[in-house]
Amino acid sequence: MARIHRRKLLQLSGAGAVAAKAGGIAAILATGRAPAYAQGTTVHWLRWNDFVPTSDKVLREQIVPAAAKDLGITLNIEMINGNDIQARTTAAIQSGTGPDVICALNNWPQLYADSLADVSEIADKIGKDQGGYYKESIAVANDGKKWLGVPWCILGNQNAYRKSWFEAVGFSKFPETWDEYRAAGKKLKAKGQPLGQAMGHSFGDPPTFFYPYMWSWGGKEVETDGKTVALNSKETVESVKYWTAFWKECCDEGGLAWDDSSNNRAFLAGTISSTLNGASIYIEAKRKPDTYSADIPGTPLWQDILHGALPKGPAGQFSYQLPMTNMLMGYSKQQKAAKDFIAWITSKPVYQTWFDSQQGYSVGATTIWEQDPIWSKDPVMLPFQKAGRSGQFPGYAGAADRKAGEVMSKYVIVDMYAKAVQGMPAEDAVKLATLELQKIYV
Repeated sequence: MARIHRRKLLQLSGAGAVAAKAGGIAAILATGRAPAYAQGTTVHWLRWNDFVPTSDKVLREQIVPAAAKDLGITLNIEMINGNDIQARTTAAIQSGTGPDVICALNNWPQLYADSLADVSEIADKIGKDQGGYYKESIAVANDGKKWLGVPWCILGNQNAYRKSWFEAVGFSKFPETWDEYRAAGKKLKAKGQPLGQAMGHSFGDPPTFFYPYMWSWGGKEVETDGKTVALNSKETVESVKYWTAFWKECCDEGGLAWDDSSNNRAFLAGTISSTLNGASIYIEAKRKPDTYSADIPGTPLWQDILHGALPKGPAGQFSYQLPMTNMLMGYSKQQKAAKDFIAWITSKPVYQTWFDSQQGYSVGATTIWEQDPIWSKDPVMLPFQKAGRSGQFPGYAGAADRKAGEVMSKYVIVDMYAKAVQGMPAEDAVKLATLELQKIYV
């Protein structure tokens, strides 16, 4: 994934366009349908290749024809690797042409705020109709004055772990503290069943692990004023020292080169015992019971998988659940059609089709989806039901603003831990990361 440097971000901030106002959004949301457009109107939607392949199939085979029927538009869904979306977004803004709607990850809407159309009318109505948004969705998609995008979903994160393997080393449930997890991990790695964690430049698994890990020790990027860099603290240094030992004692050290799919493959192949992930590992194992088996005669792998929250640290227990937001690009020449599309696909009747296909991998961006029957069908998925309520966002203790987005995009926090496990003294790794933050928070 290409890094976005500060100079480029400053260029982006001046590349915004003013969106034309769309009418009738409230009526569209109320009915789940929009007025028909003249044939030939195309809306281009860029999003990631889903970790639940069935959902991509639903979008292509059900949502695309439904959009033609209900909206009279041709919906062009382009699906690419999630790590490529940010570079595509930057290029589109700089050239003034590209997808009409981009489904952003993390707090990227804050990075591109000046280049996005105001979608407040849509977002406010969706939130009102669907029980309100999670705090994390608001933090990444609202600048305090308007909505920069319409929240699409939150991907819940929990530790997927092998029940039988943990029981074999004396843990009948997932460890509650880092010390307990470390004790389990040392025993498991000694048996050739290490823990797995990505530490590379990948949008999902590294930040959703290392931000909460840092917070659990009391570390933070900035103070509550959102300006004063506070990273270089005793708490942060201690977290880096602890992680360096934890990594060597417990983890598959190949994780330095992993992307967001590597731990899925490793877990399904039986080479790691636990990893922070969405529910996609469990869903895939359940989808292919004959392909993935546990090392228990006659037992498919999915029956040996459970989920647990990240452990507690000295400062408490935290999580960062991965938010996704549909951004309407300011350069789009299809402002009204694109707005009506976003309102339509986020309305409950239409969204339900996609939500069902996720099987709990997405917890939605609004609280109404906690009431969905899907959660009563499989108790293994219950830890994800209210995962959206526990999420804290990058930039803590300040806001998830553009500066926090730049820190995340440059992987400053992830690299701090990665440099330490590769031999840099903890104090130096923290100082180097602090210097990077100070360049951004000026």
